[in-house]
Amino acid sequence: MNIENYRIPDLNDPCCIAARVTAVHRDRFEIVTRRGPGHAQMKRGLRADEMPTVGDLIRVEYNPAGDSQAVEILPRRTLFARQDTWHGERQLVAANVDLAFIVTSLNADFNPRRLERYLALARESGAQPAFLLTKRDLADDLAAEIAVAQVLNLAPDCPALAVSVRTGQGMDALRALLTPGTIAVLLGSSGVGKSSLVNALMGAEVMDTGEIRADDDKGRHTTVHRQMLELACGALLIDTPGMRELAMWDSVDGVEDVFAEVAEAAQRCRFRDCTHTHEPGCAVRAGLESGALDPGRVENYLKLHDEADRTAALARKRERSKEISKFSREMKKSGKIRK
Repeated sequence: MNIENYRIPDLNDPCCIAARVTAVHRDRFEIVTRRGPGHAQMKRGLRADEMPTVGDLIRVEYNPAGDSQAVEILPRRTLFARQDTWHGERQLVAANVDLAFIVTSLNADFNPRRLERYLALARESGAQPAFLLTKRDLADDLAAEIAVAQVLNLAPDCPALAVSVRTGQGMDALRALLTPGTIAVLLGSSGVGKSSLVNALMGAEVMDTGEIRADDDKGRHTTVHRQMLELACGALLIDTPGMRELAMWDSVDGVEDVFAEVAEAAQRCRFRDCTHTHEPGCAVRAGLESGALDPGRVENYLKLHDEADRTAALARKRERSKEISKFSREMKKSGKIRK
């Protein structure tokens, strides 16, 4: 282990030190400090979206004999989050990421509309998105070229690599992106080959892998929790469980960035609250009728924008509730209101 690759700051605090969170379990965190690897526990009573996630830097009261006590989360540079559709809350995926690899496979599960969803959340996170098209050995040259062109059309400024862990094709170009100290995350659906990529980059079988289902080309979950691994090149790689669903969370800016041509047309609509379905003077509908806008992208824009708007409102409501609760506690503590 090279501690320098974890980019852990010196807090100049006699009571606490900084630590990088490398894995999250139900009741504790795996961490790395300047003194080496260890474990930490967070104080109880916090909501899931208030807990550290993989990649976070935290301040801990260090205990070399056992679990350290996590005190607070240090400011994040970037944060990838989605909506937990089961509980309707924000779910943190990874923090302080430099490169967000959106992983998809070159088989029947390839879906540009789904990639737009991942891209919107990656843009919102603040990390640099990149596309990895895996299982290049299963596609002929023409199919691979078309797929790469499709993802580059979604985001011309993002790297797009077709790779195969079996033949090694494209792997050198991937390794060139993973410079020492870079923190990268692999994001994608189950069965697209994330764990196989990790094993190839690590040069060892450190992650379980599973075969895709023959009936629909969809995969099974093999990664069960988020984990940060140190590659031989000095980069840090976060593998994540396959995501069957990727719901938006407060990602309006990310959506508008991905669908810039639709968002620009929406700005020219006659009404500011135009739904782009029936109103007169709708520039989006005019763009569809003239052929200037792609119907599939407009449909996905409207869908993702609606999700992002709803979760943004929910996020504002919860932040307001937290502020009221904090104010109430402070007033009770000061004795200005009765307990």
